[in-house]
Amino acid sequence: MRLESIRVKNFKSLQDIYMDEVPQFCVLVGENGTGKSTFFDIFGFLRDCLHSNVTKALQVRGGFKEVISRGNSDGKIEIELKFRMDIAEKNRLVSYILEIGNNSNNSNKAIVHREILRYKRSSYGSPYHFLDFKNGEGFAITNEEDFSKKDEQLEREEQKLDSSDVLAIKGLGQFQKFKAANAFRQLLERWYVSDFHIDSARGSKEITGFDSHLSETGDNLQLVASHLYENHPQVFEKIIEQMQARVPGIGNIKPQKTADGRLLLQFQDGAFKDPFIDKYVSDGTLKIFAYLLLLYNPENHELLCVEEPENQLYPKLLWELAEEFEGYTNSGGQVFVSSHSPDFLNAVGVDNVFWLKKQNGYTTINRANENKQIVAYMREGDQMGYLWGQGFFDDENL
Repeated sequence: MRLESIRVKNFKSLQDIYMDEVPQFCVLVGENGTGKSTFFDIFGFLRDCLHSNVTKALQVRGGFKEVISRGNSDGKIEIELKFRMDIAEKNRLVSYILEIGNNSNNSNKAIVHREILRYKRSSYGSPYHFLDFKNGEGFAITNEEDFSKKDEQLEREEQKLDSSDVLAIKGLGQFQKFKAANAFRQLLERWYVSDFHIDSARGSKEITGFDSHLSETGDNLQLVASHLYENHPQVFEKIIEQMQARVPGIGNIKPQKTADGRLLLQFQDGAFKDPFIDKYVSDGTLKIFAYLLLLYNPENHELLCVEEPENQLYPKLLWELAEEFEGYTNSGGQVFVSSHSPDFLNAVGVDNVFWLKKQNGYTTINRANENKQIVAYMREGDQMGYLWGQGFFDDENL
């Protein structure tokens, strides 16, 4: 599955933005406050809506009035995603449309005004609605893969949700018979939006079961490392080799269980006999190890979102890290990264970069390959990071 386009209206500074032909590896640049974090929060918001409900997803962001764009308090938040997936042995473009408003009868509760999943059943005609809900009531098609039937022969299953602030795909997406809803729910569940915190990643952790995927904050770093070490030793060895190539002195890294039932990471420096725990490892070393655990994990995410990976990292590591992110897409994943670093951008092609600006208080999104001057400079051998650092993305150079 791959996101093809994103349209957002009235979500914080994203009053009306549209991205089309989104690449597998997508890099966002822009000055502080232009909306990069807000753009990434679209993915986090949808995931939170799925895990709980729309009201709670809004409340953790300050409530409906704080999330909806300024001057649009009576309007609706609108999100439309188009993604490609295989249905009945044919790759199809599926649209998911979500409209959210404030509940006029209860200001503390949101309402899903409209939720739609649709795609074309043939090469001609308009997209067909396979899921369509309004204010908590609607229908889903149960035999959507039976393309031998005409539209009027498709079987509708009418549903009424428990609450008007719950997504229909939350419940219906659990069932295979709702093909598109099930696929989109899985896509949301496999999104990874990074909010990595070095302090959370350090120290020993209680051994409670196992974690196969890195958490958003990285607070389960030791558990994921242990999982790969025990269940995917060849993958873990590859990660160690990459660490040795990037960080001077790293000889080995090993998860170590303590007598009191906790887990920590031991780092071996080739110059010393005794290993030391991650408490004494540099921020950059711990962060690059976390990224490698994320990127080399054989159970990949459908979509990764990582903000400013250059923080705490030595500049010469960034070219290779950019290549690692792009290489992740070879396994089918899609990667969004925001960056201020010219060193990171120097490894990125002109087709992969979008830049954000603020105009009249709202975010606008532009694509680097649509700027003739930037494209011309790149053809002449300039690098993306140099052009960004020299201000060729500024208004006067458009």
